[in-house]
Amino acid sequence: MNDNLEIIACEQGSPDWIQSRLGIPTASEFAAILTKGRGGAESKTRLSYLYKLAGERLTGEPMETISSFHMERGKLMEDEARSVYGFVTGTACERVGFLRRGRAGASPDALIGHDGLLEIKTKLPHLMVETILRGEFPPEHKAQCQGQLWIAQREWIDIAVYWPGMPIFITRAHRDEAYIGELADAVEAFNAELDLTVEKIRCYGQAKAA
Repeated sequence: MNDNLEIIACEQGSPDWIQSRLGIPTASEFAAILTKGRGGAESKTRLSYLYKLAGERLTGEPMETISSFHMERGKLMEDEARSVYGFVTGTACERVGFLRRGRAGASPDALIGHDGLLEIKTKLPHLMVETILRGEFPPEHKAQCQGQLWIAQREWIDIAVYWPGMPIFITRAHRDEAYIGELADAVEAFNAELDLTVEKIRCYGQAKAA
């Protein structure tokens, strides 16, 4: 993907932010795009995400998202976690709205200098214990974080895992060019399939109206 980076100034979670990411795959869901079904079958997770984005394109309305108590509390703790990260690392965190490159986008939790990004995760204390003892970049967030590096064209990303009263866990990942290449190809194929799905539904609607 050689499209220029577009930085959309908005508050994450705001109506402008929701509109800016409407109908395109975003880094937070890249793992769904990469998911493989059992025995070579099509992944239900991937297909569900494709249908949701198709619905967004067809209606112009955002898909419904499930918000749990812990997700809401995580949003509230994000500013606190960003402040702790800045204090511990001695770096300034530049907040950003939405980054769009072609037909894919990302919403990192901060830009760090000219080369870095920050992604914040909150985990319950027992999960924080596991994360700290494991002592490695959480593999479950690789697709999202490498996807952000791809979209933003930056060199490294820090993931900060946080819960009040627990030590903040910070670890860094650099660009994995091979992985990013596979991810970019997967997103391109996903978008092509998404285009075809939307066109099929539109043709169906036109045939019914005729």
